[in-house]
Amino acid sequence: MAEKFSKEIARMRRIEGQARGIAKMMEDDRYCIDIINQMTAMEAALRAAKAKILSIHAGHCIEEAVQSGNAADQREKFDELIGLFGKVGR
Repeated sequence: MAEKFSKEIARMRRIEGQARGIAKMMEDDRYCIDIINQMTAMEAALRAAKAKILSIHAGHCIEEAVQSGNAADQREKFDELIGLFGKVGR
């Protein structure tokens, strides 16, 4: 396991548990508003995980490209980062 992802792996396991809990709520025919509230909490946790992974990427991969001095690699990583901002912001 990559050490840089250890906290995010734990976070994803919690999100996985939330998803199972939501499915159980649906099976138990729980109140829809309670289900939606749990789904909203799970979405927030997933957004936070995406933001952290993006931060790790920017701090590691982008930094390596800048230090390499390779303009093509820098452009590729920059374009990749811009694309990720669009996806994460949704």
